[in-house]
Amino acid sequence: MAKGMKFVLNRKGVRALMRSEEMKSICSEYARDIKKRAGEGFEMDTHTGKNRVNAMVYADTIKAKRSNAKHNTLLKAVGEK
Repeated sequence: MAKGMKFVLNRKGVRALMRSEEMKSICSEYARDIKKRAGEGFEMDTHTGKNRVNAMVYADTIKAKRSNAKHNTLLKAVGEK
């Protein structure tokens, strides 16, 4: 970077980007992939918070909860690609 150059982050712009429908679509796509790899009994949800879009995948059935507790199913599904 050249001397005298200064980078100033546009916080409002970043917040708008992180809360946008495009970001929600990207997060939903990642969550769908993880849900698919985790298998049956897992669900996903997305919502827009104060600063950013959030996506989560969770065990919805007793069988999935047991599998996740015993085999770390969600952690392994996140790590796969």
